[in-house]
Amino acid sequence: MTIPRADPATTAALPDPASGQPPAAAPRGIRALGPVGLVLAGGVSVQFGGALAVSLMPRAGALGVVALRLAVAAIVLMVICRPGLRGHSRADWGTVLLFGVTMAAMNGLFYQSVARIPLGPAVTLEVLGPLILSVVASRRAVNLLWAGLALGGVFLLGGGGFSSLDPAGVAFALSAGAMWAAYIVFSARTGRRFPQADGLALAMVVAAVVFLPLGLAESGSRLLDPTTIALGSAVAILSSVLPYTLELVALRRMPASTFAVLMSLEPAVASIAGFLVLSQTLTVTEGLAIALVIAASMGAVRTQVGRGRAKNVG
Repeated sequence: MTIPRADPATTAALPDPASGQPPAAAPRGIRALGPVGLVLAGGVSVQFGGALAVSLMPRAGALGVVALRLAVAAIVLMVICRPGLRGHSRADWGTVLLFGVTMAAMNGLFYQSVARIPLGPAVTLEVLGPLILSVVASRRAVNLLWAGLALGGVFLLGGGGFSSLDPAGVAFALSAGAMWAAYIVFSARTGRRFPQADGLALAMVVAAVVFLPLGLAESGSRLLDPTTIALGSAVAILSSVLPYTLELVALRRMPASTFAVLMSLEPAVASIAGFLVLSQTLTVTEGLAIALVIAASMGAVRTQVGRGRAKNVG
């Protein structure tokens, strides 16, 4: 979102980002992992895909990598989903258009961020967008505690003024978080208007079309290099296609609240991926900051779950 796929803080309260319905039955080997294993595998996939994207940026540029990722993901999803184009209203297409533009902005801003600051802190800052959306949507006083905990983590991460992190990278990560919150809203609306993952596939095409001119402007003929195309395709598979598939299968077999708690671990997974693939290390203070944001995200999820149960009992 890491990029972003499902929401770590509000999945329990909103429909699945990719669709309102489960996909077709998954292969037996995938199902054998178990729902928790599927979610963890999806998280590892997307964050290591992000790490691979960072390593590809010197070759293709941040905008070029985003263009490749979105284009390949759009092609794969269109082939798999084969969405119908007839029978949709103008409002349906408007929703898909906004969803696609939001997706393009979210990816572009996040990749601009990881081009400037380490992957772990970037994902941590990005997670604040969904977390704030969860706090605002819940309207419960206890969520002010989670918001304060998250802000404390951000303060630690910035060393009291973000002197240790590139200010532009921080701004891009926070902006990506805002787009992630918007993504959650539009993905839920799209899921209600289109069957299965059809809306996601169509929105991915919109995102690819929107971003391709930016990628070509920055990278030009470098995007046509076979090695660049191969690596960009790997990023698309790891960061989009595979995680979406694993998470959709997992959501058929586990409560959305459990899924959301597991997704809250993404900043930690991103930090591990950054260390293993990019040799990005964290200080003790940065590690504590990421832990605080993860705890805040989990707390917000549990609060949402408790509220939902109370309503059901009432």
